[in-house]
Amino acid sequence: MMDLLGYGAFFLTTALIFSLVTLGLNLQWGLTGLFNVGVAGFVAIGAYTSALLTTPDDAARLGGFDLPILVGWLGAMLVGGVAAAITGIATLRLRSDYLAITTFGVAVVVQLVALNAQTLTGGPFGIGFIPRPFGGLAETPLLFNLSNLAVVSVVTLIVYLALEHLSRSPWGRVLKALREDERAAISLGKSARFYRVQAFAVGGAFMALAGALQAHFTGFIAPDNYLPALTFQAWVMLIVGGSGSNIGAVIGSILVWAIWAGSGALTSVLFSPEQQARAASLQIVAIGVMLCVILLVRPNGLFGDRPRRASFGKGAKAAPDESAARS
Repeated sequence: MMDLLGYGAFFLTTALIFSLVTLGLNLQWGLTGLFNVGVAGFVAIGAYTSALLTTPDDAARLGGFDLPILVGWLGAMLVGGVAAAITGIATLRLRSDYLAITTFGVAVVVQLVALNAQTLTGGPFGIGFIPRPFGGLAETPLLFNLSNLAVVSVVTLIVYLALEHLSRSPWGRVLKALREDERAAISLGKSARFYRVQAFAVGGAFMALAGALQAHFTGFIAPDNYLPALTFQAWVMLIVGGSGSNIGAVIGSILVWAIWAGSGALTSVLFSPEQQARAASLQIVAIGVMLCVILLVRPNGLFGDRPRRASFGKGAKAAPDESAARS
């Protein structure tokens, strides 16, 4: 029972870290309409920044400033936000598929730098000995996992409430206006590029924060952690939860991660160790099937706005009659 409770805390901690990534993506896409396919790159920037700021000094690489964990998290948000702002200034003149290709290229560049800049990132060997919150409780997994879950839950709640406030603020309404009708918003004196760069930077900062939390939760990072599959997971979580809904981003992250982890556990039971490498692709299949089912039932996601359907029958006939009577 204690082991099951500890695993549940570990599972929720991982899912909530993913929800931070999805909340940042929801700000960029769901609220502003920016098609970012470089999610993994900004998560990696946050993870490596926080790791370099907080790890002990290491003669094999630069960094290792041994700063407090909170400083690492704040530094990750700052660097991630600046990197996203620079990316936005350079690319937000592009639209839809061109923006997607460019941001994907940025993520590939970040991953290759992490893989080859061994004096900075440790190269393929990664960075270890990253300080973990409540590291003294590591010998008691239940308390350790529950403590980390409490910290990640508080951070996720703060980010969620902040984004809810921003989406309802005048700033958020401008972003929605740019997403729905850019020409109308510009005609009212709003700078489309200025607001989009801001949204891209804030979303990138939250993605970087998620990367920093993940780094300190696991205690080790490597370039293989930030492959395009991470971007795929974040997009599926947002689509399932409902684009434009912050609560949908959180619930979608938990649901998709449950299916991802469950399908991984199932393949390890059903297949022999020699076949598990090939069977790992079944996780992608399970996510794809779930995505198709949800989109058939709820085209806008679980918590997205339902599209208005045209009325038929008596309701459709009554509307013309009423309009004719009024005229």
